[in-house]
Amino acid sequence: MKIFSVWAILTLGLYVLQTSFLPMFSYNGVSVNLMLLLTVSIAFLKGHHWGVFVGFAVGVLHDLTTGAFFGCNIFIYMSLGFLCGKFSDHIFKEQFILPVFSSLLTTTFYYFMMTAFLHMLDYKLNLQWSLQYTLIPMLCYQFLFAYPIHKLVFEVNKRFKK
Repeated sequence: MKIFSVWAILTLGLYVLQTSFLPMFSYNGVSVNLMLLLTVSIAFLKGHHWGVFVGFAVGVLHDLTTGAFFGCNIFIYMSLGFLCGKFSDHIFKEQFILPVFSSLLTTTFYYFMMTAFLHMLDYKLNLQWSLQYTLIPMLCYQFLFAYPIHKLVFEVNKRFKK
């Protein structure tokens, strides 16, 4: 029960940081997505079961608080948690290069899945403008924050490992 409360406090703390403080440093309304980084880091360190669970939890949190289309973020976070978690058996847990660079791939996957959902819901979107002013800043933010978040998750996992 203690480990669950530690992960819950970490998740809520990062979500509060993501939604209250970091939007002050946004570029064209684009800010860092700490929940995506948290999901990917936990999936790499603990496997696909934890990745799917954390993806579901942060997806529900994200969908409930943003008022967006309910279920889109849940599906995307769970998918990314599952895919990254499948690689957890094939990587060294102590190395940080793969999680940092995979944040670029997962952010791109998240962007295109969200764009596909918006397209299916018949939203008009200028893809070239969106790639330039949404995806590129999003990738920069994710790359900058990937190492600190993964290091934090790694240290919490190491300290409270059973």
